[in-house]
Amino acid sequence: MACLNVAQKENLAAFCKAEQIHVLWDEEMKNHTSFKIGGPAKAVCVPKDREQLKKLVCFIRQQQLNVWYVGNGSNLLVSDEGLDGVVILLDAPFDGEIVVQNSILEAPAGKKLSAVCTAACTASLTGLEFAWGIPGSIGGAVYMNAGAYGGEMKDHLLWVEYLNRDGEVVRLEKEQLGLSYRHSCFMEKEYEGVCILRAAFLLEAKEKAAIQSEMDRVMAQRKEKQPLEYPSAGSTFKRPQGAFAAKLIDDCGLRGLTVGGAQVSTKHAGFVVNIGGATCQDVLDLTEKIKACVKEKTGYELELEVKVLP
Repeated sequence: MACLNVAQKENLAAFCKAEQIHVLWDEEMKNHTSFKIGGPAKAVCVPKDREQLKKLVCFIRQQQLNVWYVGNGSNLLVSDEGLDGVVILLDAPFDGEIVVQNSILEAPAGKKLSAVCTAACTASLTGLEFAWGIPGSIGGAVYMNAGAYGGEMKDHLLWVEYLNRDGEVVRLEKEQLGLSYRHSCFMEKEYEGVCILRAAFLLEAKEKAAIQSEMDRVMAQRKEKQPLEYPSAGSTFKRPQGAFAAKLIDDCGLRGLTVGGAQVSTKHAGFVVNIGGATCQDVLDLTEKIKACVKEKTGYELELEVKVLP
């Protein structure tokens, strides 16, 4: 795929104007990630619905441009040099509203998990309380099978719709999604370049007060244990088999280790936080130090949970 040159930028501008697709030029990606890190993307396009998205994806494919899909940017670390291509931002208004029918809740990819959890609680449906407070969107949560406090997206997923590289909408049932710890089929090469559109969850009826009580408990636990006062991308490393990343890092005496503006949280060693002005390189250098130290002292090899772009 190609970078965005002057002629292609002009073509993209004309296309977006004709299709009434909002576009931001040379937009700092730190404005679109929870880490508050990332250089400028040549173009950030914000389609409002599936039809705009289909046309935009086809245009980008014809132009053979680099493309990245971003939701709430809560699990992303973007290069300091930025992204030389097109970012497609699926924000909260994309593709309509959350729909609840009986015990099934459908949500567009751009909806924040907080909004989805609230909708489930309002409808007296239980199953998504574990996600209360996760600062991500449905698309990203499905992509990585997000989880916390004993729950995962796969526990209640029913189906997922995505836009394939040919601009066609495809639905995959739960058993086709290849769901496991922090993994879905969308991470595999076969699905490279596709865009998650919508997901449905099969939930269970429960008294609203009990659901709200559990959500309050989960949020209180997050506030007590996680460094929510600093920008981060959540848990930095995946949980290695037979151990916990945070404990390994803590046992190696790395709590508080700092490179530039990036720091191993003094509150929770599983988080690398931006304590002020951190760059992508600061975070990468720090995570390499962590990985090397943990490998040397414990034998465990840590793997990043955070997705690095490009």
